[in-house]
Amino acid sequence: MSDAHPRLRLDKWLWAARFFKTRALAKQAIEGGKVHCNGQRAKPAKEISVGDELRISRGPVEETVAVLALSDRRGGAPQARLLYEEHPESITAREDWRAQRRLQGGPVAPQKRPDKQQRRVLRDLKQGGGT
Repeated sequence: MSDAHPRLRLDKWLWAARFFKTRALAKQAIEGGKVHCNGQRAKPAKEISVGDELRISRGPVEETVAVLALSDRRGGAPQARLLYEEHPESITAREDWRAQRRLQGGPVAPQKRPDKQQRRVLRDLKQGGGT
C-alpha cells in the first residue's frame, strides 16, 4: 500500500462511517448487492480511496455518497459525518420519502393494554374462530 494513495476495505469504512452498526452487517449488505462502488457491485474486501462514489441501499432509501476521508476507527457521529458527503439528489429523495411516510401515517399504538375481554376477542380473531 502506497502512502500517496491510501486505501481501506469497504466494509471497514462503512462501519467507521456509521452506515452499519457492525462490520458483519456491512459485509452482509455488500454481499447482498446493496452497496455499489463507482457504479460497480463491490465485495467486502474492495479497497476504496478518497473520491470514490458509493451507492448504499438501506431499506427503501438509496444514499449516494462521495468518500472524503478514510478511517478504520469508529468514532462519534460528528466525526463519521466528516468521512463522506451525500449528494443533493440523495438528500432530496430521502427527505421526500420521509415526508410521504409521515403523510401515510401508521398503526397507532393503543393507549393501554387490552383487558381480559378484549384479549379474548383478539385471540379469536387471530385464530380464525369466533362466537
